[in-house]
Amino acid sequence: MVNQLVTLSDPRSPAAEAYRSLYINLSFSGQERPIRSLLVVSPGPDEGKSVTLANLAVVAAQMGQQVVLVDCDLRQPQQHELFSLRNDAGVATVIAAKGEAASALQAVADVPGLKVMTSGPVPVSPTQVLASRSMETLLHALVESADLVLVDAPPVVAVSDASVMATKVDGVLLVLKAGQTKRDYARQAKETLEKVNAHVIGAVLNNVAADAGMQGYYK
Repeated sequence: MVNQLVTLSDPRSPAAEAYRSLYINLSFSGQERPIRSLLVVSPGPDEGKSVTLANLAVVAAQMGQQVVLVDCDLRQPQQHELFSLRNDAGVATVIAAKGEAASALQAVADVPGLKVMTSGPVPVSPTQVLASRSMETLLHALVESADLVLVDAPPVVAVSDASVMATKVDGVLLVLKAGQTKRDYARQAKETLEKVNAHVIGAVLNNVAADAGMQGYYK
């Protein structure tokens, strides 16, 4: 899956440039209300949220930020596969053992400034883990140790996990897939997040033809 990290495998490609533009846009959007922690989610499955998050993390680190990526998709985690990392320990084990965050952080080869906390073994009750006080404590510790914390979570419409996590971060970015994401699902996802007073800062459209700009960002 490493080829999906175009910001590493093909940094001069239009797709990699689109991720850099996305990061810059996000940086400007946080000038009035600083974004130290950002949840990246999609309405439904297979819409590119995890790949978008991973590439965004790489770009942020390449631009000099100290970045921590946290895989809170405790149902179908992908970040350990995208970055070729082990997954014997991570969010689930840190929460279960009430351990130190640093013990489960892994550095990413060739990306100074980027550390990843994988999901760890999938727990019996993901929602319960994410809703715990320990999860809040973990996120707070990570935010204190980095410039930017990027969080992955399951699709918004499928389960309540994303809504739970949206209450614990500074902002939420919705990832939509051209030709796949249904308009009703996108609207439902936005409304679901707004019901928990999430700060939805925008959306990104991926899977767009190169001559259409690769990705679009809008408020």
